[in-house]
Amino acid sequence: MVNYTNRVMTALESAMRHEIAWPDRQERAVNSAHFTGLRFLGCIGLVDGTLVKLSQRPRDDGETYFDRKSNYSMNVQVICDQNKRVIYFFAGMHGSYHDLTCLRQSSLWGRLGSAQLFDNGQYLLGDSGYIPLDRLVCSYKRTASDMDKVDFNTCVAHARVGNEHCIGILKARWHSLKEIRTQLRNPAENAYVIRWMRCCIILHNFLIWRRDEWSEDDHPIEVERDNDLGPPPQGARECSRRGLERRQAVA
Repeated sequence: MVNYTNRVMTALESAMRHEIAWPDRQERAVNSAHFTGLRFLGCIGLVDGTLVKLSQRPRDDGETYFDRKSNYSMNVQVICDQNKRVIYFFAGMHGSYHDLTCLRQSSLWGRLGSAQLFDNGQYLLGDSGYIPLDRLVCSYKRTASDMDKVDFNTCVAHARVGNEHCIGILKARWHSLKEIRTQLRNPAENAYVIRWMRCCIILHNFLIWRRDEWSEDDHPIEVERDNDLGPPPQGARECSRRGLERRQAVA
């Protein structure tokens, strides 16, 4: 059975590796146009981290896999577009690690300034788990009584629903991603689990390309969200514009 599984995974990675790909210039322009309608001119993708639960404590450094939800898990960074298609992912970091720490270890981090990945004014949108950069706009950690910041965070939260749904659909389609039923005992097994995740994402993107729409009415998904969304603030377009200007000034 293991040999058959390996053959299928190898075939998927070989024939369909292009399914996980960064958008080209034309695709980025389409993405930016979509997010402009959500009040974020220049956004080409949404970034967030998710925890993939492990059924057992890893043999080496097991305590570092113990996450804030009191599970052993692996952190996975997921970047998707407006169609919930995953354009980049990075897995393998321990569940106790912060999202920013994990993204910093990815191959993408050192290329955030690349003109091959971003045109002028383009960026990714994330939550307060990240830090503001030229190519990364995120919500504020502390808003206090600053209503501009509060409103901006609400606008970010509404725009980022797409990433939450992407991760929810991914785990609903492939239940193995809700809990990996194996013990990580060595680097080879860690790499195997990452390959498994990659194949799940390849199939997820393939189904999106085939327009296999996921019906949340028939198949509810679990959305990972710390707080319930409130309604968009009045004058949301203006508040997000002001917020972007202030956020990018910080970066």
